[in-house]
Amino acid sequence: MFTGIVECTGKVLKRVPVEKGARYTIEIPFAAELSLGDSVAVNGCCLTVDRINGNEVEFDLLTQTMRVTSLGTLVEGSLCNLERAMGSNGRFGGHLVMGHVDATGTVTSITPVGQDHMVSIRIPAEYLRYTIDKGSICIDGISLTIASIHAAESELEFWITPHTWQRTIMHTYSSGTVVDIEVDMIAKYVEKMFRPS
Repeated sequence: MFTGIVECTGKVLKRVPVEKGARYTIEIPFAAELSLGDSVAVNGCCLTVDRINGNEVEFDLLTQTMRVTSLGTLVEGSLCNLERAMGSNGRFGGHLVMGHVDATGTVTSITPVGQDHMVSIRIPAEYLRYTIDKGSICIDGISLTIASIHAAESELEFWITPHTWQRTIMHTYSSGTVVDIEVDMIAKYVEKMFRPS
């Protein structure tokens, strides 16, 4: 379980294809605090630590992970958002994030507004039903508040503070950037409970 509060960014050092998956080596600032088997959200996708060598951490990506997420587009030198699994004694700063990416979306526009940025992201239309005005959604592992919904274009609009812009990979975004999306887990449970059987 994660909160969508990105701790820092890391850099992909190596990507080795493995059958239909891959093995990634990522430079992680908090590597010394990790143990084998720990969970780390990489751009919002929960990965399991398989090997630690100094600040270099290795993860195996499954075929399903490569198919559903944007992690397959990462190359050596790519930056990624990082968050450790939430501790039971820690603060809960964002929203409930499972680290199970539902789909990918696409950045459609970025507009600087004073010190802030307005970012629009198109998501698959079938996931719009899990979104509400001022609700939460996870984009590349970042817990964001939806500022407005443009249903006709399947687009969500977000206002990004300077802190989030600089401390995450959002400052690397451009029109066309593919991002990982995890919709609100509670909305999915509510939908299932009230769905006619």
